[in-house]
Amino acid sequence: MGSVYATAAGLWRWRRNTLRRATDLVEAWVAFVALLLLCLAAPLVGWFAGSAADARLQEDARLQQELRHRVVAEVLGAAAPGTGTAAVLPDPAAAADRQLRTPVEARWTAPDGTVRTGTLNASREVADPGDTFPVWVDARGGLVEPPLNAGTAREHAVLTGVGAATVTAVFVEGTRRLIVWRLVQQRYARLDQAWARTGPDWGRADTGG
Repeated sequence: MGSVYATAAGLWRWRRNTLRRATDLVEAWVAFVALLLLCLAAPLVGWFAGSAADARLQEDARLQQELRHRVVAEVLGAAAPGTGTAAVLPDPAAAADRQLRTPVEARWTAPDGTVRTGTLNASREVADPGDTFPVWVDARGGLVEPPLNAGTAREHAVLTGVGAATVTAVFVEGTRRLIVWRLVQQRYARLDQAWARTGPDWGRADTGG
């Protein structure tokens, strides 16, 4: 951003300079517009993207809180060899200690009062028959992931906003650099044309006579 500011500052210095080329003024204006976009457009894009994501995620969290229920599962015993294990963990914070879990057969009661059984991962501390631990289920008693909470939804929304602002800033700076590169190429092309016209006469005694 510093290079953009320095180039934009040159807009004022070039305004009456007799050595100013048309491309110099265009480059300065491009830098000035890019600076405005970086200071205004990028934050606005990030804010709108974050706000939209937050509204959507908060609604998702609200629906999940309504549709998912926390019930108590009772361990019936160790799971039979070869039995698949459920991907649901009793507590999302316990995902870090997967190695300390073991598959068990468990029983729980669905919100409609029916009794369900299944194989799932349980902490080794509550893996004995008769032990209990909480799990999340849907309205029919099927195991589900814990619902999204408002705090986590807000964190995801903030990351979305920051990402959108960053992408916008990168796009603006990339566009500026592309335009500047094209301007430089035009300068070189004009310099080559000028040299092609004057080069054959360079050094002749009667040149300019």
